[in-house]
Amino acid sequence: MKTSNALVLILVLLYINASTEWPTHTVCKEDNLEIYYKSCDPQQDFSLSIDKCSDVATHTFNIRASTTLRHSIKELYVKLSLIINGKTVLTYSETLCAPGHSKLIFCGMKKGERLHYEGPVTLGIKEIPQGDYTISARLTNEDHVSVACADFTVKNYLDY
Repeated sequence: MKTSNALVLILVLLYINASTEWPTHTVCKEDNLEIYYKSCDPQQDFSLSIDKCSDVATHTFNIRASTTLRHSIKELYVKLSLIINGKTVLTYSETLCAPGHSKLIFCGMKKGERLHYEGPVTLGIKEIPQGDYTISARLTNEDHVSVACADFTVKNYLDY
């Protein structure tokens, strides 16, 4: 009996290690706007939510995001890519944390600490483009190691 229990445990552990995809999470879904995300880091998922889907269409909206850091953040870089029909049509990158140049409150956090942010986010754009597209977001540290990454699917049918 103990042998069969051990075998089942080994199979479960092997299955968990073999699974490299996280589920698709719904950020919001309303009549004309849907936003989903999936972590593209095979070792870590994270949580993200917003108050109301319609708030995203405004200039500033409130979010809640949380994860446990697998890597320290001395320096942090973001790279965003807009992907339409499988082709990257626009990229944007920025330094978020660097010595003497820290834009975020979690700059300097250490591996194992819980990163939690609840508050306003400003997109810096006046409106969300209409259509179906993907936004790929990658956060890397000074060692070029992924701190977090996600692919967001946006389906926007709002008529501005």
